[in-house]
Amino acid sequence: MIELYKTGAYLLNGKELVADDANAEQVLSSKGIKTTKEEARKNTIAYGILSAHNTSGNMNELKIKFDCMASHDITYVGIIQTARASGMEKFPLPYVLTNCHNSLCAVGGTINEDDHMFGLSAAKKYGGIYVPAHQAVIHQFMREMMSGCGKMILGSDSHTRYGALGTMAIGEGGGELAKQLLKQTYDVKCPEVICIYLTGKPQPFVGPQDVALAIIGEVFANGYVKNKVMEFVGDGIDNLNVEYRNGIDVMTTETTCLSSVWRTDDKVKEYFDIHSRAEEYKELNPGAVTYYDGVVYVDLSQIKPMIAMPFHPSNTYTIETLNENLEDILADVEKKAIKTIDNPNIHFNLRNKIKDGRLYVDQGVIAGCAGGTYDNICDVADILDGKSIGADDFALSVYPSSQPTFMSLVQNGAITKLMAAGATIRSAFCGPCFGAGDVPSNGGLSIRHSTRNFPNREGSKPGNGQIASVALMDARSIAATALNKGFLTPASEIDVNFTKPKYFFNKSVYDNRVYNGYGKADPSVELKFGPNITDWPAMVELKPNLILKVVSLITDPVTTTDELIPSGETSSYRSNPLGLAEFTLSRKDPAYVGRAKAIQVAEKALEEGKCAAAAVPELKPIVEEIKKHFDINHDTIGIGSTIYAVKPGDGSAREQAASCQKVLGGWANIAKEYATKRYRSNLINWGMLPFTFDGELPFENGDYIFIPDVANSVAQKASSFKAFVVREGEMKEFTLSMGELTDDERSIILAGCLINYNKNKLKK
Repeated sequence: MIELYKTGAYLLNGKELVADDANAEQVLSSKGIKTTKEEARKNTIAYGILSAHNTSGNMNELKIKFDCMASHDITYVGIIQTARASGMEKFPLPYVLTNCHNSLCAVGGTINEDDHMFGLSAAKKYGGIYVPAHQAVIHQFMREMMSGCGKMILGSDSHTRYGALGTMAIGEGGGELAKQLLKQTYDVKCPEVICIYLTGKPQPFVGPQDVALAIIGEVFANGYVKNKVMEFVGDGIDNLNVEYRNGIDVMTTETTCLSSVWRTDDKVKEYFDIHSRAEEYKELNPGAVTYYDGVVYVDLSQIKPMIAMPFHPSNTYTIETLNENLEDILADVEKKAIKTIDNPNIHFNLRNKIKDGRLYVDQGVIAGCAGGTYDNICDVADILDGKSIGADDFALSVYPSSQPTFMSLVQNGAITKLMAAGATIRSAFCGPCFGAGDVPSNGGLSIRHSTRNFPNREGSKPGNGQIASVALMDARSIAATALNKGFLTPASEIDVNFTKPKYFFNKSVYDNRVYNGYGKADPSVELKFGPNITDWPAMVELKPNLILKVVSLITDPVTTTDELIPSGETSSYRSNPLGLAEFTLSRKDPAYVGRAKAIQVAEKALEEGKCAAAAVPELKPIVEEIKKHFDINHDTIGIGSTIYAVKPGDGSAREQAASCQKVLGGWANIAKEYATKRYRSNLINWGMLPFTFDGELPFENGDYIFIPDVANSVAQKASSFKAFVVREGEMKEFTLSMGELTDDERSIILAGCLINYNKNKLKK
């Protein structure tokens, strides 16, 4: 079904793969091919796009400027506030502000709509594009209106992926978008490119989520594509329409790749024609001889209906395998959940959902950029046409991804079929992807064609004794399950004739409702601030030496951004740095906020010229011990907190996972490795040191760590940092490491954060 090459490979004429093994040179010679890996690497689609957007003149050290950007309503306020505080006067590139996350304006009182009004006023003042609530989810609008073959798009949402449309898109934290607004660059080493070779034709009952989950299950845990570009090629692409390709592509985020891109063809041309943007199409193909740093070989004909069990998209099985081994697999999921949930008062049970030898689910949801597309919903309507989902526990909700999609589904009768069957139809909204829509009952199991199934992504609150879970599935198998009133059923077990009605795009909705102010900035417009929209608090520059208290120590194999700062209930506070910070690590380590605040008192005392040890008495023996060995005083030390996690930052691009720690006095993270580039970048942009340590930990939660000469070490481009665990009467030395930093990244860390860095530049 799926094979991972152990080596790189050459792709010849887009069709033939030659593994880079001992026989490669002989095979190439027999075909009259003379090349080098270095030259053949330049023939990837990705290399061509990156080269066209690189401003550094050095393809090893990229400095990218994007064609346009996108943010939604739980990220754009903070980004604009950051750029505004750094001296921005207008948006220098098209910047789309969508309102698809905080659309439920009853949540949090007036807070959410206040953010929307801020967004509209910012679009008018700075020259942006504003998409009102319920018009489109962020990625559907960007596909329909902003993508283009050969373009690059940056978004403050991790699922910023438009590769199937020939667009290299990257999801990053808000700091990287603020840099683009300040005419700075996205700096990254030229990534490796992995060939995703698709061959064969999917079976009629297999959907894009099935293909995506099959790939994720093979490459996530081993990091095969981590921080690399996935380039989709092969004859199998010809057997997929563009909606199907989009459905696979948007899920590439769950592999931890940096970006993705596909070869383009007449079907992509037709997509742009339908959307009245024919000028955005051009054919993209790898060169005649192209070298890839790895290969994921996918035989589409062998893919079966898949399911990703709680609590990660990589926890995959075929539905057939799950149904044949229910007791064993569910027992294993329950066992792993004990550590994930980490609450002895909650008993997580899935085996109680086995009835008559089959797994019963409580809810189905088809939504967002992954599930709510036209083709998915049309196929679901065909499956449920003339049928019923029943009048018992099971419920089904369908969220079309945009108003134009919704309109076409109304016109072709699909919505009528779904409503008659008992499905509930919603407007374009991302809530089911992060826990703000269709929250199941306590103990419930929801099957969703959405992007993630992390803990609490369905909206439960373990801290309040609530737990539910999500399994990811394709829309077709969700519809098949709905036919059986909730008994888990792969689409392969039903007989249906898919009608595949033609899609008609009606742009009038956007013409009538979307504010397009790009190039029309009006400085006279006043920003509209609600009471929950606050400026970032002042942050100090990195001090010569640091005293850090370890205030959380997380030993889970992976720590998601949802665990670092929750989604769902925190969404309404994303525009209030201090208010949001109260939720930091609330699901994983509820005592963290109190511990961080307790030591932050010492730093605040220093800033006021007072004695840190007097403010925090437990510091006195720590400082006395350090002074026996190092010459420090209140002017040369910074005091704050750090956390340790094995592999933090999987999942969302939300910068608040880092900024909330900074707001609470965090100076650093220590990790075995970082799950994604974007989380590490978020730390840097908020002036936090991204340390790594591999080995048995020399410190415990609550210990103090002293890092001497840290600012000078950063400035001198050190890769290792001497550190000491300080206990009364003892200093135990160990070494922290740090990966490469660009000159700008070092300057940002030394300045204390991106805002300070840019303020310093303005002073010069």
